[in-house]
Amino acid sequence: MLSQNEQKELVGKGSIDALVEKGLIFSGMKLGLGTGSTAMHAVKRVAELISNGTLKDIKVASTSFQTTIACENFGIPVYSLNSPQLNGELDLAIDGADEVAPSGNVIKGGGAALLNEKIVAYNAKKYVIITDESKVVSGLGTKFPLPVEIIDGARVSVVKKLEALGAKCTIREGVRKCGPVITDNGNQIVDCLWQNDVDPEKMEDELNKIVGVVENGFFTKNKPIVFVAHADGKLESRGL
Repeated sequence: MLSQNEQKELVGKGSIDALVEKGLIFSGMKLGLGTGSTAMHAVKRVAELISNGTLKDIKVASTSFQTTIACENFGIPVYSLNSPQLNGELDLAIDGADEVAPSGNVIKGGGAALLNEKIVAYNAKKYVIITDESKVVSGLGTKFPLPVEIIDGARVSVVKKLEALGAKCTIREGVRKCGPVITDNGNQIVDCLWQNDVDPEKMEDELNKIVGVVENGFFTKNKPIVFVAHADGKLESRGL
């Protein structure tokens, strides 16, 4: 039986190979690369395929400082989504997730990179989620806290409005840092849990109407191809 870390490695490498085989990752493409421990295995596999000549002239948009640094270390060229090379759109984006529902709706942002992740995901023609089996759930909102990125000056007012929507709110604290987590964009994170499953498609829009909310971790508007690694060594694909 595979450990969770082994499942992450399996899905990171296996998904890239499958996407190359299907022609969804190809030389000359514009590719979004995600953030987190699972996504790092995909980044590494892309680097290997560039190094051995399978992929050429890949133009990458990164979702975080973590990913940009990894790409730099692997020799993968990274561009701003605003650059002429990318011109505001991508052929495909691939990323991990914190929870995946049967509908394809996901929660992301455990690594506090949700804003950049959503910019990349929602400007990609195709979107791919890679995950281990522990992240597959029946509903969203009650187990893994939904991250909401907020402007610090609106913290109290935003939390009151989130609580009015039924959420139990916690300001995310840093690890090996005193005080709250600060995102790559200089904002703070409020983690939200509900007593019962919520409608993520409705709630994604509802949360973003709150003044002071920058973005939230429900991803519902670009339905992904999903790869799931299982402990028995099976790599499952949904929608490929």
